[in-house]
Amino acid sequence: MFDVILTVPMNDLSRGIERDRSLLQSVVDSVFDSGHVVMGPQHDAFQVELARYLGVTSAVGVASGTDALELAIKAAMPAGRGTVLTAANAGGYSSIAARRAGYHVRYADVDKDTLCVNEDTITRGLADDVGVVVVTHLYGHLTDIRQLVEVCHSRGVRVVEDCAQAIGARRDSQAAGSFGDLGAISFYPTKNLGALGDGGAIVTNDQEFAARVAQLRQYGWESKYRVTVPGGVNSRLDELQAGFLRAKLPSLDLVNDRRRAIIQRYAEAAAGGPMTILPADGEHHVGHLAVARMADRSRGRAELSKRGVATDVHFPVLDYQQPGLKGDECFLPVSEKATEEVFSLPCFAELTDDEIEFVCDAIRSLAS
Repeated sequence: MFDVILTVPMNDLSRGIERDRSLLQSVVDSVFDSGHVVMGPQHDAFQVELARYLGVTSAVGVASGTDALELAIKAAMPAGRGTVLTAANAGGYSSIAARRAGYHVRYADVDKDTLCVNEDTITRGLADDVGVVVVTHLYGHLTDIRQLVEVCHSRGVRVVEDCAQAIGARRDSQAAGSFGDLGAISFYPTKNLGALGDGGAIVTNDQEFAARVAQLRQYGWESKYRVTVPGGVNSRLDELQAGFLRAKLPSLDLVNDRRRAIIQRYAEAAAGGPMTILPADGEHHVGHLAVARMADRSRGRAELSKRGVATDVHFPVLDYQQPGLKGDECFLPVSEKATEEVFSLPCFAELTDDEIEFVCDAIRSLAS
């Protein structure tokens, strides 16, 4: 799209892989030596370690973040209801998962500052047919959902947290994924805790939900070849990915700190200029994406590109505007305005200090 060769990429997974090469190779060797390739000792240990890290009682590994959302929604949906209420500005993942689960989808608008749903926007969308609310902690921001959960529970509605972008985020030392009934996590390679392939997990403090999703991920089996739960799938986290995630989990908090620091540098550089940066200024935000807003987004991206800075747009089309996801007519003014203005800047832990300053210089240039 742009003419110059970009010098600061949006992401570069090879840097982290090279840095961790010996650690990751030791995982490969361990898995090969064990003879277990699916749901073996690495998988079991990772479930325990992830649950401990998040302060929940159970974690269930699955094959992807989208599978995690689908199975969490299936497990949570109360009998007699069939609608999922969620945000429309988060890439379509919750919509696709809900539809795969066989449910109708309705959308709530988002807060103008965080671009996440909150108690007010969700409450306006609640109706008698809504059985599950999916709260996406977008861009790494753990929205404060304690009151939202109470409102939902008072109406018989269950809450699934989409923590794909917010693993490690906390409020008052309580982790994302532990506020609602279940949390869904993605370990896609670009996530703050990323595998070297696909992977996901469902976390919960409810033993009945944990048992249900554990059955759903493997055909609905109660025991081998005995299906007792309808809606089961084949979605298992393999040994290699579980091992890689175990190896990387101890450094996650440092990764999140680095991402927050990068976004803070960008915010300082943007002060007083035509572009604003969504803040990531506390433990409730893990800086998954460095998100900018600018009225003339095309100009901003073009100018940054000329100066050698890659950008991207997450996420450019609202779910109800997608040809393959059309459903109820709706008008969400905050969400619609945001999709015209937001774009993302380079933000990954392996960015060098020189690269960060290079991006900051390019941001400052927009004000001249």
